[in-house]
Amino acid sequence: MPSLRKAFNEAKKTDRRFADWWEENSKEAYSTGLSNAAAAFDNHARSKNGKRRGKKMGAPRFKAKRKARPTCRFTTGTIRVEDGRHVTLPRLGTIRTHEHTVSLLRRVQAGTARVLSAAVRYERGRWFVSFQAEVKRELVRVARPEAVVGVDLGVKSLAVLADSAGKIRTVPNPRYYDQALKLLRRASRTVSRRQGPDRRTGRKASRRWERADAARNKVHHHVANLRADALHKLTTALAAEYGTIVIEDLNVAGMLRNRRLARRIADAGFGEIRRQLTYKTRGRHGTRIITAGRWYPSSKTCSGCGAVKAKLPLHIRTYDCDVCGLVIDRDDNAGLNLVALAATGTTGTGVAGDRGTPAVSKPRGADQKTRITHPRRKTEAGRAGGATPAARGKETRDRTRIEAPTLW
Repeated sequence: MPSLRKAFNEAKKTDRRFADWWEENSKEAYSTGLSNAAAAFDNHARSKNGKRRGKKMGAPRFKAKRKARPTCRFTTGTIRVEDGRHVTLPRLGTIRTHEHTVSLLRRVQAGTARVLSAAVRYERGRWFVSFQAEVKRELVRVARPEAVVGVDLGVKSLAVLADSAGKIRTVPNPRYYDQALKLLRRASRTVSRRQGPDRRTGRKASRRWERADAARNKVHHHVANLRADALHKLTTALAAEYGTIVIEDLNVAGMLRNRRLARRIADAGFGEIRRQLTYKTRGRHGTRIITAGRWYPSSKTCSGCGAVKAKLPLHIRTYDCDVCGLVIDRDDNAGLNLVALAATGTTGTGVAGDRGTPAVSKPRGADQKTRITHPRRKTEAGRAGGATPAARGKETRDRTRIEAPTLW
């Protein structure tokens, strides 16, 4: 970052690309771009050297103006909240806001908050400003500090809440995107009948296409706002009531590969629910949040005896235990298992008996998600179709997990 800023300061007065207009804008606009570029190069270098977790990061590429989200962060200059409906930013002056800013203004005037920076961005057809503030916040005691709730997320119902008192509640899935599909189809047909942009021929979009595209985007933005409002209300209510919340570590990226359920899974917002619960429980109420392991079979495990089923397809909505005869809804059963997981102090291993119950014999495949694949054998002489198959031995009832050797 310092080297990029130094190079830009040397070139902005002499380079013809900047010399005529760079003074018209705030210096924070250039600092934001340089900071993002420095972060991108750092992520690429750390990923290439194996020091960054997650997927491999490629080299930074040029960010086109028509695709990028316009944003700028102000860190110096006049940044303050004037009254309940105005904010003051460097080079932009005093701007009226659509929403009230009384809550932040009162904290600043009382000395319990200090504004550090402000970020302005263009999103969903509107300009937003967000303040980064250092706030002195006191933890608010929850309504039921000793209660534990297990949150089982799903598509049929957005969440099934099972608490330690045995009460089970179901939060219906609003499915805002499905409700707006009719309007989106109609708006998309209107856009397709207009003269849109074509990068191959250099044709620009017509005014009618721009108006139709704005109308279609307005439907998308309305759906996103409705979804965000519903998720905030759900997570705020959970964080303010229970002292311990148990959620699942869902592989949302893998779940989206299911083409039949991808649209509804994306509409539910599983990852956003976990993110909101994480910061609302720790930063506002100081409550405990437990994340169950990704391979913990909450739906396949019997909440009565702890037996684990080998297979439980999605179309089977009722859990019928073969050992103790318990018959219960599969989502309710998963919620009760998550509540019981909090008492053990573990995050689940995906093996029966994790809660301290006696291990129950289970069919092959009950303790793993995928089958173990073996490398393909090379073709040997004497068999036209490939290698001679090895003799198949007798399989045991329980397949043990095979650990890969550690390479030092």
